[in-house]
Amino acid sequence: MNTTKKAKSALISVFHKDGLEPIIHKLNDLGITIYSTGGTEKFINDLGINVVPVEELTSYPSILGGRVKTLHPKVFGGILARRENENDLAQLGEFEIPEIDIVIVDLYPFEKTVASKAPEQDIIEKIDIGGISLIRAAAKNFKDVICVSSMNQYDEFLQIMTDNNGTTTIADRKNFAAKSFAVSSHYDTAIFNYLNDDEPVFRQSFDVSKQLRYGENPHQKGFFYGNLDELFEKLHGKELSFNNLLDVDAAVNLIKEFKGEAPTFAILKHNNACGFAQRETLVQAYVDALAGDPTSAFGGVLIANQEIDEATATEIHSLFCEVVIAPSFSEAALQILKGKKNRILLIQKEVEFPNISYRTALNGVLAQDPNNITDTKEGLKNVTNRIVTDSEIEDLLFASKICKHTKSNTIILVKNKQLCAGGTGQTSRVDALEQAITKAKTFNFDLNGAVMASDAFFPFPDCVEIAGKQGIQAVIQPGGSIKDQLSIDYCNEHNIGMVFTGTRHFKH
Repeated sequence: MNTTKKAKSALISVFHKDGLEPIIHKLNDLGITIYSTGGTEKFINDLGINVVPVEELTSYPSILGGRVKTLHPKVFGGILARRENENDLAQLGEFEIPEIDIVIVDLYPFEKTVASKAPEQDIIEKIDIGGISLIRAAAKNFKDVICVSSMNQYDEFLQIMTDNNGTTTIADRKNFAAKSFAVSSHYDTAIFNYLNDDEPVFRQSFDVSKQLRYGENPHQKGFFYGNLDELFEKLHGKELSFNNLLDVDAAVNLIKEFKGEAPTFAILKHNNACGFAQRETLVQAYVDALAGDPTSAFGGVLIANQEIDEATATEIHSLFCEVVIAPSFSEAALQILKGKKNRILLIQKEVEFPNISYRTALNGVLAQDPNNITDTKEGLKNVTNRIVTDSEIEDLLFASKICKHTKSNTIILVKNKQLCAGGTGQTSRVDALEQAITKAKTFNFDLNGAVMASDAFFPFPDCVEIAGKQGIQAVIQPGGSIKDQLSIDYCNEHNIGMVFTGTRHFKH
């Protein structure tokens, strides 16, 4: 079998024409016959280069408003014919079908049309039929045909044509075939996910990937599949690592709870908030967030819900931190924060988050709806004799939002919209509470008048008893234990207010 092929003809029909002109000129210089359709045919004609209309090959015009142009045996026969098969070649001769050695086709921009919130009919019209069929046919017959299925492949293809005088190797063609099926499978996945309402199957695809320096540890390989440019504008610093990305994900989801509120600042470490505060100014929010745990803040991820100004940047600059995220930075703030060459500065863009979350487990994937419920004042049920005050409600809801984004089992202690401490990832709720109390005392917090949030109900009254002895005055929890009354009775006996939300916030 001859594994090196000299191209004699090409079919070109693309939606995106950026970067196509040099390829057209190169194919023409090589004496390769070009077949084309519609807008691409006009583009080639306008370059002053000869092109054979597909309609001339098939003897059929483009019909159904352009839905059917290339779907014809004289096109697909020329692509799919096996050059080493005598019967295939005989049929090509019998029906006057030319061999097609190069197929350059891209697909209608389906995902961009969906993202633009276009009407459904416009979206449906961007489901490509001819293009996807041409790509599959050419990629299937990679032993004889090279398929260029995306404008992202133009430069590589042009280099091959230039370096090898129009000749391709089997390795070239197989490489482009793999790329083609990556394009087609991603495209079909996007269409399925748009149309699917209730079919319980797992279909995800990312056509952008990035190899990371390593995974969680240096001996592990790491990759990110997705497009960070859609979510962030990177202004400065080194590349994001695997662990950075996990912390950034946690930070973005946490600060989303405080969008549009007073200046709020969070410091995260290992996916959990170690400092958090809301104040009248952002600089004071940062200072008070840092006071929550200045030890853990070292090497952390920082995020704000509004523009970082010069005063805040000045305070941040003295701390070693990996990443700083905000909706924007003042010019003065940028000049200060760029003083550390490796510090990563990210502007968070306004984007919609996925409506389902995934994680690998065993030999499969777990999928669930995101936890989009945020506890509100209207949803609280006062269950104790002492009614919580308005200021306590503000702190309780503040604590609940942090609790929702902290690893279970968790307890969060808050006073005056400042995180005093959190107990995170413990195997019992009592352990989580005692961890939080110890931590709060380490950093000199007075818990008298503080509030406590729990991600799940208290099966026994031990937590409210421990909290009450520390001066905690109000508690927020889901409720739902068969022994809820024991906790309620203790609160009533010790003048502690407690509200139920009815919503558990486990985060494993």
